[in-house]
Amino acid sequence: MLQFFPRFFKGIRRKGNPEMKRVFAALLFTAISSGVTLAQTESRADLLDTVQTKRAELAKLEASLLAVSAEDRSAYSEFLSQPDTGIIRLMPREKFDSYGSGKSGLTINGGGAYYSFARLTHEYGQGSDIALEQGYLKVGFAGADYGMLIRLEGVAVEDVSSELPGAMFLANYKAATTEPDARIEQRRFLYNADPVYKQRVKVEIGATYLLRSINFERSDLLVALKVVRQDTEGSVIIAWKLLQKYPVPKLARNNQ
Repeated sequence: MLQFFPRFFKGIRRKGNPEMKRVFAALLFTAISSGVTLAQTESRADLLDTVQTKRAELAKLEASLLAVSAEDRSAYSEFLSQPDTGIIRLMPREKFDSYGSGKSGLTINGGGAYYSFARLTHEYGQGSDIALEQGYLKVGFAGADYGMLIRLEGVAVEDVSSELPGAMFLANYKAATTEPDARIEQRRFLYNADPVYKQRVKVEIGATYLLRSINFERSDLLVALKVVRQDTEGSVIIAWKLLQKYPVPKLARNNQ
């Protein structure tokens, strides 16, 4: 169509018709605009395809970053052969959570700093049970959810059971059933009103911990943990064993 315009324009110039010139200008503008729009549409479609491709590539890279090395898995191969065990990496939230203060933020929600032992995912918002932040392991993150941690002195993660003296309180603890009571328990463990069981504990390499995590309407778990080592960027490798799974906790909400 554009090839026609030069001959058409010469005819208009010879005839000197102003109205025809206006018509020609309008047609030319429409043709050029259509071509630009088509080019832009194709370009944006290509950009969207590129975004999807890069997103898939980034997801693979992040999965590799969160993965535990073959050497760590080999070192705990006998432990990992037992049922309800695993080994994970937690990233420091202050560095990798893009929604927090992390400058190297990962796209995964929570930056790989959280983990759910019920759903086996780092994705925050899926009933997370544990997190790493500022050199501490933490429990209890959303709404009325809460939990507690304790370090077990002189006990290997392989030998932890709910029958140990330090574990009996956590194993036999009854989760709150009303929101006011849940808030009281949150404050109890968060502000160290309980001298033994805490909502957060300092990370110590080689130490064994016991975790009780209560996520209302999702899960209630007792988990033994061992901090195996710390990596170069501050992430920690944790071997874990699920000791007990309790009925899904229900919460009577305070509607007043």
